[in-house]
Order: sequence, then C-alpha cells, then structure tokens
Amino acid sequence: MSIKLNCDLGESFGSWKMGLDSEAMPHIDQANIACGFHAGDPLWMQKTLALAAQHGVEVGAHPGYPDLVGFGRRSMKCSAAEIQSLMQYQMSALDGLARCQGLEMTYVKPHGALYNDMMADVFVRENVMAAVAGFYRPVRLVLQATPEAETHKKEAQAVGIELAFEAFADRCYDDDGRLLSRSKAGAVHTRDKMLAQVQQLVEKGTITTVSGIELTLQVDTLCVHGDNEEGVRAIKAIKTMLAN
Repeated sequence: MSIKLNCDLGESFGSWKMGLDSEAMPHIDQANIACGFHAGDPLWMQKTLALAAQHGVEVGAHPGYPDLVGFGRRSMKCSAAEIQSLMQYQMSALDGLARCQGLEMTYVKPHGALYNDMMADVFVRENVMAAVAGFYRPVRLVLQATPEAETHKKEAQAVGIELAFEAFADRCYDDDGRLLSRSKAGAVHTRDKMLAQVQQLVEKGTITTVSGIELTLQVDTLCVHGDNEEGVRAIKAIKTMLAN
C-alpha cells in the first residue's frame, strides 16, 4: 500500500501564528493550505506555498466555511449555490497564488465542519463535488476513506471528478467507519495508539474501531497534524514507517 502524508498548514492569520509549518513541511508529501475563510490570509498563503516549493511538497486547497472565530468547526446551513461559490472562491485564491510561484494546486480537501458535513450529508457532498467539477481545470477531491467508498466513487464518476481517499493517523474511528466525535472520550489517539493504527493500516489495510471491529479501508493519503512539537516528531516516525 502506497500512502502519502498530508498535513493542514498555512493556518496562521495576521499576527496570530498557528502550527509549526516549517518543522512539518520537510516530512510530508502534501500540504493542505488554508484559504482565508476558516484560517489563513493572503500573506500566510504565499509563505506556505513558498515553503512547499522549497521542499517539493504537493499543494492543495483547504477551504472551509466562512467562520474565522470558530476556526471552521461549526456547521453552517448553506444553499447549493453558496456551497459551490465558497468552495470555488477559495480554490481560485490558492490556485492563483500557487501559479504566481510556479506551483500547481492539484487537489482540494474541505476543512473541519465542511468536511464532516460533506461526509454525513448527501446534499453537501453533491455540491462540494459540483464545485470541484465546475472548476476551470481538473483537480482531485479528498474524501474520508469509509466502507462507503464505492458509493462515493460512483457519485464522483457521475460528475467527472477523481477522488483521493484519506485516513487519519491520530483519530479514533466509530463503528460506521467515520471519525469518533471529538466530544467523546478517546476520540484523539495517544502517540502510541496513533503509531499502532498507522502500522496496522500499512501492514493490513485495516483500522480497528472504538468497539474493536476491524474495517478495511482504501487509503491514498494519511492526515497527520503538525501543530505541536510532539506532532512533528510523530510525523517523522510515520514517514519512516511508510518508507519501510
């Protein structure tokens, strides 16, 4: 199983600094860059793109709901037109800034509540897919790897887009293959559990859910978090694990 490492970066805003981007970037394959709605701003987007270029890292847009105060983690009731326009606005911003630095945005991964809503609500997912399909050139859409992957593939094929399926290194899974809610105990793994989950995924292509069920997942990319020093050390360990 060949799995890329992706990380959410570029989440600083103005004088407020978020994450350890310069420490994480050398060890990942893909940078999901905030586009200004939930985090980030034009200057930090430029800085993050330059850092990605320095380390040869693939770049993707990380659009969220327009919710700076809530860091994009609160759901919003949006119309079809609103979902598509907020997606394409943010994608276009990162795409343009990337081209100015000789880079190409190759994929889009929704952030936070928009990502969760996309996975849980067909209406939201249809319009996220429509936004990607309506972009002026092809880009991949990152979706969570779940037992419903074949259904999601058919939805994507119907609108002519390509998917990349994502797993999470540090999150516990519910029995339906979705992420266990952060409001529940054990939702975020300790370092040891995180590394064990990655090892299981690499060796067997499975994860073990909160109640002990083993699920097979098709995974193209693995999300890691580099917003603290322990997280960066974990990224290095995971990178070595995937390389062996």
